[in-house]
Amino acid sequence: MQRDRPMPNKQLTPFPLAVANGALHCGSVCRLGDIGAEWLAFLVPALPVWFLWHSLFGIFAYAFGVVFQYFTIAPMRNLSFGQGIIAVVKADTLSLTAWQVGMYGFMAFAYFVIFQDTFGAKLEPNSVEFWFMMQIAMLCGFATAYPVNWWLIRTGLKEQM
Repeated sequence: MQRDRPMPNKQLTPFPLAVANGALHCGSVCRLGDIGAEWLAFLVPALPVWFLWHSLFGIFAYAFGVVFQYFTIAPMRNLSFGQGIIAVVKADTLSLTAWQVGMYGFMAFAYFVIFQDTFGAKLEPNSVEFWFMMQIAMLCGFATAYPVNWWLIRTGLKEQM
C-alpha cells in the first residue's frame, strides 16, 4: 500500500475465488447472527415475541455484517465513518439479502415439506436435525449470494477479499 501497488491478494487471487471469499463472508455473519439470535432467544424468551422470531435472525446477521464489512471497507478506502457506513450498507444489504433468500428458502422447504409433510414432525431449533438442515441451507445461501457478490465486486461496491 505504501508503494501504491495493489495488495497481493487482489493480484494473485483468481477472481472466482475472491468472489467465493466475499460470499462466504456473508455466510459467516449469517451463522454468527443465527447463533447469537438463538442464544438470545433462549436467554430472553420475550425478545422473539417483540421482534418476531425470524426478524431477530436477520437483525443480528445484518448487524454483524455491517460491523465486519465496515472494518474491511473503511480502512481500505480511507473513508470517514459516515462514508464507510454508506459503502457498507451498499455492499452488505444486497449480499446478505441474497444469502438469506437461499438459506431461509431452503429452511422453509425443510420445515414445511421435508419434516412436516413427509415425516409429520417438527423441525425444532434445539435438535440435531435442525442444525444439519441449517448446514445444507448455508450451501443454498452461498449459491444465491455468489452471483450477487460477483456483481458487487465487479462494480466496486464491495471490496475483493
